[in-house]
Amino acid sequence: MYQTPEQLVALNKAGLETAVRFAGIALEGAERFFEVQMKAAKGAFADGVQQAKAFAEIKDPQEFAQIKSTLMQPNMEKTASYVKSVYDVASSTQAEINKLVEEQVSEFNKQVVTTLDKMVKTAPAGSDVAVAALKSAISGINATYENIAKSAKQFVDLTQANVEAATSQAISATKKKAA
Repeated sequence: MYQTPEQLVALNKAGLETAVRFAGIALEGAERFFEVQMKAAKGAFADGVQQAKAFAEIKDPQEFAQIKSTLMQPNMEKTASYVKSVYDVASSTQAEINKLVEEQVSEFNKQVVTTLDKMVKTAPAGSDVAVAALKSAISGINATYENIAKSAKQFVDLTQANVEAATSQAISATKKKAA
């Protein structure tokens, strides 16, 4: 089917807008990840200075054991918090990308249906069966895509629950060990 120059310009513009949105999502995700990294690095540096000062003031082995056990709990909590923050940034960025992909798939489907409808109007007599078969195939593909998207969302939800459970278990285990 021949496309007019206006259609090609609109198609190129839509593709560029999608690419810009995708790049924006990726950059925002990278920026949030960088912020998490910087916060963790600053915290690690401050903790290292504090720990070095505490170790410098040790006078006997009992103080060493006591300081060691008191430092372990906050470090474990900070590590668990860091892991959760990284996961949150990654999953929110992925969710935004998935939303963009879903929008693009939906728009593509609309265009295919519109094109098919135009083809039906100009198709020769007797081609109804072929067009109906094509529409049926597109419906099947869409249903499969929706099932895959639903399964992926369930997987993400399950993974998030597992990350949260693992971090809380690690913190609890550290608390019990320190006590």
